Amino acid sequence: MEYPNGDLYTLEANLMNKSLRELTDGADKDPITKLRLLCFSRGATGILGIGRAFRAMDDDGSKALNEEEFTSGIRDTGLDVTDEEIREMFSTFDEDGSGSINMTEFLIKLRPPMPPCRVGIIDQAFDKMDRDDDGVITVADLKNVYSVKEHPKYQSGEMSEDEILTDFLHNFEGGRGNLDGKITREEFINYYATISASIDNDLYFDLMMRRAYAM
Repeated sequence: MEYPNGDLYTLEANLMNKSLRELTDGADKDPITKLRLLCFSRGATGILGIGRAFRAMDDDGSKALNEEEFTSGIRDTGLDVTDEEIREMFSTFDEDGSGSINMTEFLIKLRPPMPPCRVGIIDQAFDKMDRDDDGVITVADLKNVYSVKEHPKYQSGEMSEDEILTDFLHNFEGGRGNLDGKITREEFINYYATISASIDNDLYFDLMMRRAYAM
C-alpha cells in the first residue's frame, strides 16, 4: 500500500480554500451549509474534528446531544450563526422531535452525500485495513497491509515502523480530540467524504482509492 500521495493533499488544499471563500462571500446560506463549509475549510479531518468535539460533551455516554449541549458545541466551533439558526439546525437534526440528536446521524447528515459506488470503495479499503475484523484500524492491522520500507524517514532512520504507522493513523484523527491511534469505520468514511467532495468524477475517486490501498 502506498503512503498517501500528493494528489490527495492538493485536492484537500483546493477544497479548503474554496470552502473558506464560500463561507466568507456574504451570500445567504442555510446554517447547515455554513457548518459543512466550516468543516471543509479545516481540511479532510474537519468533520471528524467536529464529531470528536461534540462527543467530548456527551457526559452521560448516551451518544446523543440535547439542545443545550448542541448549542455549546456550535458556539465552540466559532461558526457565525444566530441563536435562531442554531435552533433551526437542532430541529433539522432532531428528526423524531425527541429533544436529542443521535451523534452518528448528525455526522451522516453533516458530511456531503456520496453515491453508493464511492461508499462501497471506501468500505472495501477499510475492510482491507481492518485485518482482525474488530471494527477499528490499529497499528497492528496496518503492519499486515502497509510496508514502510520505502518511506524516506524509515530509510533515513528518523522514524521507526510504529512511529510511521501511528503518524498514518493520525491523518484520519485530525488535530483535535483524542489521538488514540484507533480509526473507526465512521471516522474513515467521514475523512474520505470530505475528500470526495473535492472530486467530481466517480471513476477518478475510485482510481485514487484503489491506487492508495492497492486494491
